[in-house]
Formats: sequence, C-alpha cells, structure tokens
Amino acid sequence: MLCCSIAFLGTVGTANAQDWTKSKWGPNDEIGAANNMSPDIVMKAAGLIKTGKTYALGIETNSKTPANPPRTFKVLVLQPGQAGGDGIGPNKVTYNDDIIEGWVGIGSQIDSLGHIGVGWTYYNGLKSTDFAAADGLKKLGVEKIPPIVTRGVMLDMAAYYNTDVVKEGTAFNVKEIDEVAKKQGVEIRQGDVVLFHTG
Repeated sequence: MLCCSIAFLGTVGTANAQDWTKSKWGPNDEIGAANNMSPDIVMKAAGLIKTGKTYALGIETNSKTPANPPRTFKVLVLQPGQAGGDGIGPNKVTYNDDIIEGWVGIGSQIDSLGHIGVGWTYYNGLKSTDFAAADGLKKLGVEKIPPIVTRGVMLDMAAYYNTDVVKEGTAFNVKEIDEVAKKQGVEIRQGDVVLFHTG
C-alpha cells in the first residue's frame, strides 16, 4: 500500500531557519509549491501515460481506520422518515442516508498549509490569530489548492529501511529522500508529487 504522505517539492534544497516562513511567491501566497504546477507540467505528465492502468491511493475511512488520538470516526446509516412504512410517496421510494461523526484528519487526506505551524507561526509568516477560527481557516485552507495533475514519483521507504512496514513516526528528511531517489535511479523534478511507500 502507498502511504499517507504526498509531498510537493519545489526546488530541492533546504531553507535556513530565518526564511522558512516566507514564500518565494510573495506575501499573499497561500498554495506554496503548488505554484510549480503549470499547463506545461500537466502536458508532460499526460505524455508519460503508457497503459492507462490506475492505482487506488486512498484507504477506506471507517471506525477501524488508524488515527492519532483523540481522533475517532463513526458512520450511522439510517432510513429517514421511512420507519415502519412501505416507502415514501406513491412510488414507495426507499433510501439509506449517512450521518458522519468524527474527525476529518483520518484516512486518506491532503492537508492545507494552515495545518502545521511552529510556535503558532504558519506558512508565509502568518500567525494562528491571523487566520484560524472555530468556523474554519480564513487563509491557507485546503480549498486554495489547485487541481493536482503532475508527474508522480514513488519512493520505496520500506525497502530503504529493509522492512515490510516502516515504523510509525519515522521521519524522512532530505538525506533519506535523496538516497532513496538515487538508489531507484529517479530524479525528483520541480512540480512532482512524491509518494512514499511505507508498507
């Protein structure tokens, strides 16, 4: 199975501690390395398709999906207004409907740049008080991310660590990513999506 990490890479390299919050795309940027996407990159990615085979990268979200505490997820399936009857209306329509009670951060997902900060400072130097509210993020929301159509590069981290399943909490830094890419003979280019296979 492909793991839960999808990373956009801009130019490969490390930022120094003083400039990590500043976007090279300007003070109003909210999408980060997604700025590397372009019609040219989309066309090049489309040209790589040889067989049309597809791969499911998602996992089912249910009460047994692993999640960091206190996250939980529950689905209730009900038949609203139909109890004890033959159905609704003259054609006796019946249907099932769902109630979801849970945290969004379970299962397959893509996080926005407003998800993780350091010391209450987030992407492009924003402070949590600048954009985070109980009814949603006012900036850096996932709705700002454009459609992602680009070349995908899969790095086999399980093989790198010589294991079937990489230990939970293992961090992949520039060193590990560069070593795996070199070992696999792949180049990570600007605008690529990198997927980590963890088992």
